[in-house]
Amino acid sequence: MPEKIHTKFGDDSKPSAQVSSDTRQLDESAKKSSKTGHDPSKSPKANGIKRFPDGTPKLSSSEDSSSVLEGAKKEKPNSTSGASTNGNSNNLQGHNTTGAGKLNSGYLNMGQSSNKRPKLNGIMNSKPQYYQPSRQDLQKVAKKLDENRKKLPIWLKKADIRWLLRLNDVLLINGETGSGKSTQVPQFLYTEPWCERKKVTIKNKDGIDEEIAVGGMIAITQPRRVAATTLAHRVAAEMGCAITKNGEPGKVGYSVRFDTVVPVGTKIKFVTEGTLLQEMLIDPNLRKYSAVIIDEIHERSVDVDLITGFLRQLVHSNKEGRGGIPLKVIIMSATYDLGGTEAFFAKPETQPTYKPGQNYGRVIAPHMRERMTPEQIAKYEVKKDLEAKQKAEKESADASRRSSLESFSSWSGFSDTNEGENKDKPLSEEQTNSVKIKAMNGDKPAETVEEAKKAEPTKPKSVPGIPDGDIAENGVQDVYVRGRQYPVEVFYELTPTQDYVDNILRTILHQNMTEPLPGDFLVFLTGQDDIEALTAQLEHYKEKIVKQVPRLQIMPLYGSLPAQAQQAVFEPVTAKFTRKIVLSTNIAETSVTVPGVRVVIDCGKSKVKQFRPRLGMESLLSKPISKVSAIQRAGRAGREAAGKCFRAYTVEDFLNLVPDELPEILRSDVIEAVLKMKARGVDDVLSFPLMDSPDILAMEKALLQLHMMNALDGEGKLTETGKKMAHYPLPAAYGRVLIAAVDSQADCLLEAIDIISCLTTDSEIYLQPKSEDQSEAIEENRSDIYRREGDVMTLLTTMQRYAAEATDRNSWCEKRLISPRAMKMALNIRRQLRQVCSKQKLLKDMPAPDPQPFEPISPEKAEVLLKTFLKAFGTKTAVLSPDGSYSMSYGRHPIAIHPSSVLHGRKVEAIMFLDHVFTSKNYAKKVSAIQADWILEALEA
Repeated sequence: MPEKIHTKFGDDSKPSAQVSSDTRQLDESAKKSSKTGHDPSKSPKANGIKRFPDGTPKLSSSEDSSSVLEGAKKEKPNSTSGASTNGNSNNLQGHNTTGAGKLNSGYLNMGQSSNKRPKLNGIMNSKPQYYQPSRQDLQKVAKKLDENRKKLPIWLKKADIRWLLRLNDVLLINGETGSGKSTQVPQFLYTEPWCERKKVTIKNKDGIDEEIAVGGMIAITQPRRVAATTLAHRVAAEMGCAITKNGEPGKVGYSVRFDTVVPVGTKIKFVTEGTLLQEMLIDPNLRKYSAVIIDEIHERSVDVDLITGFLRQLVHSNKEGRGGIPLKVIIMSATYDLGGTEAFFAKPETQPTYKPGQNYGRVIAPHMRERMTPEQIAKYEVKKDLEAKQKAEKESADASRRSSLESFSSWSGFSDTNEGENKDKPLSEEQTNSVKIKAMNGDKPAETVEEAKKAEPTKPKSVPGIPDGDIAENGVQDVYVRGRQYPVEVFYELTPTQDYVDNILRTILHQNMTEPLPGDFLVFLTGQDDIEALTAQLEHYKEKIVKQVPRLQIMPLYGSLPAQAQQAVFEPVTAKFTRKIVLSTNIAETSVTVPGVRVVIDCGKSKVKQFRPRLGMESLLSKPISKVSAIQRAGRAGREAAGKCFRAYTVEDFLNLVPDELPEILRSDVIEAVLKMKARGVDDVLSFPLMDSPDILAMEKALLQLHMMNALDGEGKLTETGKKMAHYPLPAAYGRVLIAAVDSQADCLLEAIDIISCLTTDSEIYLQPKSEDQSEAIEENRSDIYRREGDVMTLLTTMQRYAAEATDRNSWCEKRLISPRAMKMALNIRRQLRQVCSKQKLLKDMPAPDPQPFEPISPEKAEVLLKTFLKAFGTKTAVLSPDGSYSMSYGRHPIAIHPSSVLHGRKVEAIMFLDHVFTSKNYAKKVSAIQADWILEALEA
């Protein structure tokens, strides 16, 4: 093994000086591995249980439910947490090598010690497709899973969570990784009295009394669709119900873009952040929900920032739109410091000096603060007595007011409807008087309960039977939940290296020889390109592995993979003496647990989009991750057993990482956010209270661009066109294209849908050739789809020819080096968009089903279609300069056609581009040839 230094995981800033050198030949490691557990005859066998796509046991005529459940005891456990994905990952710096097969550089080793957690059996698979289990089967599985639920750390906080939400409208849950918060919290709450559907009378917009129903359902958001669907099926399994589209009733459903399954009687609904935001535009008061749970808030996407802003309005409003019924808001995170969130949701009168909009960097989480240098603490304006603060917080976390179910039913008028218990045990003096001690910025923390009581300004009047402090003065309560984590050894590089792909390759091959089975690897990379490159190298080397070393099963995991391919990663390895190597972006960083992982390899970087408002363009660059992300990645190795994390960067690099990720709204184009705020009725978007407000220049640019799209009028009011754009599940520009395509003069809606379907697949349609010979062959094979008008018309032809293919679509794609996965996704989006337009009566009749004969679009129709796109992309145009370069018509910045474009190397009068990025220089992507006078026509229309 490499050189290493042992310290505690919780004190990364203080590595000890004990260094042990241990360089070995690879062949010696192979011999050792064969002696220490790498014996094919002793490798774990498959559990023998056949399962359907939803993960439920497949019952044959010769076996009953009980035998299946007994077999499930031996099954490899799955975690209850959800999935998070952004499609990014990180760069890695590698081992140096000297000679054949010798590793010459090392990692620093830091061991993590924490409470062990029991293993968890369960079902976390995709929705059922072929088999619907009986209610009896479902109940038996749920009963089995119930035993594991009660072992989760958050189960002991069930009383706190339910009780505090009866008394307060906002609850913050800081639940460590593995605590079970994502699956259990909604199950704790759906039986609460305040969660019942109620009939109320309100005044409608005409001032007439109207009876409506409010509440009855809990919405829980997830950053990505794979998390929402996976968690929904897990919770459904725990509750003994199924999620089906056949109209049968159920308690759990989900809603993601272009895919919604909400059975009759649904109580818990998992949604993506974008889906909930769309619902808030249609129903600003969220009348169908009794509570909204925001999970994984630490990822801080633009959508979640808008949701929290709108929820803050609802919490502090008079609730007339809900008939006076409050909406409960629960904010959850594993690593995020919720201090800023508490200030954001607190009653304004309790903190007159607080101004929303500048939360980032103002409050640092205790577990991050202890890893910061004094200079870093000063930079982030942390003005606290750290030692006293940490002591107070530790006392508060260790001495919970109510930490067991025994005290749960002892409060007056409160009984556990789930368990049926109602004990009349009186409160102890300690329980009654205990108050959570808090220390605010700039204040000296209280050392005792008495001091804390004296320091508190004004308290709500005491309520008989309710302990002091349970009704929060500022309206926001909080709960801390310890996680379930096995020890994780963390290894650092001694010196930085450059070729991170080669580094990871060597680390995987070396650890495969030394790590015993069972034990899979999870590797974090920066993106799809790196994953595909490393996959190719590992596929080459795995054929040369000797018999004494475990076989390798290489599995990619990134956001643009089809759902079936993503789900395959979570299935156990069935082949004997085989190790699973998951190459992932940061989709696997939070919530999702890949079963069987014992080793994590973290490259320490991720690809981040940075919008430049002055240039009106985005840069996609690889940047270091935050400390929070590094901790999350390491934790993936300790979810089911003790593990190891190899960080391919030095200790110094780790200490220099920023504590938290920069919120997306501070580094992205905010045109979508501005449009949704306008659609929600926010007139002054510049002063709308967000946790972190974007740069004013970025907001002004977005307003101007929306005005040029005819989404805003001269006074900044939302037009009818803008209202339609906001309600499409698409980026604003693509929604504008669809609206323009419906125009009677254009009449090209179907063609626009085909193009937009290809543009929204989240992965490239056209793969890049890897050699010059292959490039020439592909150019010839693609000649039937290339269009002289450029990339937009080429995408249209590609979709039309793909849909018309009646024999073998995969072979058709392979011949032209087109991604079959991307085309399948595009075809699905195409079908969904057609259905949406049909429901909105934009399409008179649904088109005939595929395959249909291919008919190329005429040059005249192509011109009309390009002018339709110019309605949305008029500012993303450039004209040819006398020197042969292109100059942007908006800003006059130089720009070049990207080499991947059909128009690369050609000179035309003017171009329109749908996307542009800055890498080595400013590149235009998805380019089309246009005439210069079309630009003026589009902007004046």
